Amino acid sequence: MRAGSDPGSAFVGSLDTGYISRMHTFLSSKLFAPLLSGIVAAFLSACQPETINEPPPGVTADWPAYGGTPGGTHFSRANQITPDNVANLEVAWHHRSGDYREARKSGASRLAQSSMQVTPILVEDRLYYCSPFNRVISLDAETGAELWAFDPKVNMDNHPVLTHCRGVSSWRSNREGFCEHRIFVGTMDARLIALDANTGKPCPDFGNAGEIDTSEGMSEHQPAEYGITSPPAILGDKVITGSMVLDNQRTDSPGGIVRAYNARSGELEWVFNPVPPGGTARNEDGTWRSGTTNVWSIISVDETRGLVFLPTGNTTPDYFGGHRKGLDYYSSSVIALKGDSGEIAWHYQLVHHDLWDYDTPAQPTLVDLVVDEATVPVVVQVTKMGMTFVLHRETGQPVWPVEERPVPQEGAVEEEYLAPTQPFPSHIPPLIKGAYSADAAWGLTFWDRNACRDKIAGMRNHGIYTPPSLQGSVNYPSNAGGNNWGSPAINPDTGVMVVFTNRLASTGKLIPRAACEDNLQAQTGTPYCVETDWITSPLGLPCSAPPWGTLDAINLSTGETLWSVPLGTTRDMAPFPFWWIEGLPGMAAPMMTHSGLIFSGISNEHALRAFSAETGKELWQGELPTAANALPMTYQIRPGGKQYVVIAAGGHWSGGAPPGDHIIAFALPDQVPQR
Repeated sequence: MRAGSDPGSAFVGSLDTGYISRMHTFLSSKLFAPLLSGIVAAFLSACQPETINEPPPGVTADWPAYGGTPGGTHFSRANQITPDNVANLEVAWHHRSGDYREARKSGASRLAQSSMQVTPILVEDRLYYCSPFNRVISLDAETGAELWAFDPKVNMDNHPVLTHCRGVSSWRSNREGFCEHRIFVGTMDARLIALDANTGKPCPDFGNAGEIDTSEGMSEHQPAEYGITSPPAILGDKVITGSMVLDNQRTDSPGGIVRAYNARSGELEWVFNPVPPGGTARNEDGTWRSGTTNVWSIISVDETRGLVFLPTGNTTPDYFGGHRKGLDYYSSSVIALKGDSGEIAWHYQLVHHDLWDYDTPAQPTLVDLVVDEATVPVVVQVTKMGMTFVLHRETGQPVWPVEERPVPQEGAVEEEYLAPTQPFPSHIPPLIKGAYSADAAWGLTFWDRNACRDKIAGMRNHGIYTPPSLQGSVNYPSNAGGNNWGSPAINPDTGVMVVFTNRLASTGKLIPRAACEDNLQAQTGTPYCVETDWITSPLGLPCSAPPWGTLDAINLSTGETLWSVPLGTTRDMAPFPFWWIEGLPGMAAPMMTHSGLIFSGISNEHALRAFSAETGKELWQGELPTAANALPMTYQIRPGGKQYVVIAAGGHWSGGAPPGDHIIAFALPDQVPQR
């Protein structure tokens, strides 16, 4: 070939004339025209952008209560965002309150960073939420524009740990006018406040100029020992609230009172103090009896049956109970109260004589399940032990058998007594299986692994419910779960439940009183203070193999585990090259949609993720400025509008994520590429 010549002409010149004649005949034939047309069309299609469509219309869907419904299903009928288009989600709006706190010292006290655990509620076209400083804020649900804000002026320096406010509640009188729609919020300093939903101004006819001091009548306590951290429940014209009581401080901590107030006047309608049957509800000085179990988590209500469902904590302190003498009769239980009177309808104890901080952490979830071809109203209660109890909503009886099995009795201190058995559900297998053994110790290096092996071997370890000891005992699952306050999400149509499960071990070591120094878990009034910690290697990693946190899907009717997938990676926690570990420990709260999606963040990762509800496959990840351990919520307020997925990202004091004040909404763009 000559330099600069056309290579095509040289190629044609090398062909024989017969071949050229045959090609000419083919190109001139009727067979070639449609073939050429198809080739050209395919080529042009490959060069064109993807087809662009508007998002599907979807259905209107609200989110009027913390858990989506008064029974806390974490489920929405919203269906505009689907497994097919969720990958197109983008930030629609972003609101910041300015309310967050870096960890710091204040005099002799150490103040932890703030945590953001709030889930907004939607009523009509407005969102309502509370900040870590207990400010209440209303937003336009489609733009995120701030409409009003109310500041209860809580003294933040009185509260070393700002873990809360988890949410607010809505009450409507079905009339028009000022304060006919009220937003209720509980505060860290134990006030219950009623605000006009349209203006954010206090309702003057409620209590004392719009607020009630719920600590009235309580035994003497420090400000940080008693407060309200979860949204009150609404049943008819009653506002019902429990309280947070600081763990492990003393035997005479404030009692775990549950109160119902009239939503309009604030008049106290009933009080429930969980003393054992025949016990006295008050101390000798007339205050409410101290040391009773509290209700710090989210309360559910059954509006049809007029029942209130309480997830109870543990009688203080958590890790020693030799003094209780039956005072923990209602500890670590589900209690159903009659909403009109506060009387007990039934109760079911999930842990007997709890010495492990295995209090009932999650909102009792109310659904109807198909059992033996009949529809049964049930309460589903997940636990820190990773066990799922399903109880008949009207009687409290287990829907499927629960077995009382012998549990470890060795190693307890002499002043303690133990429950000989504990309840184990038989239908739904525990999410955490097997023993936590030294032989299964894990580490990044041989040195790390051997250190873990030695640490585990040096503690008492007889399986779940090994009692706290002077030697130190393995607590597996840990007091963080198993499942915690963020779970579960349940599809009421299919009976499929999705929960986040921690898979970590902790320790419980009792220290004789004479050797207790400046211990934060003093357990005053008992012979022992307590030290608790995670079981970790010298590198700070858990001594068990990952994943340390999973999303798990269970068919409640069949008891079958459908899938289990790791949640989160170590990218935001560890330096490169240790970003590869999947399945973080922490706090997480899944939300489920009718279109077949699961949304969840986690307290140690700067991301919100979407998963297929059918398979557990991850379908989308949205970046966040800090970790999101709150429950996501979703809504679509009008036909033809957009479905929004909203998450609070504000970090968590227990993890490595920085504090923040972000409320972020995701939605599909106006035009969605069709893949």
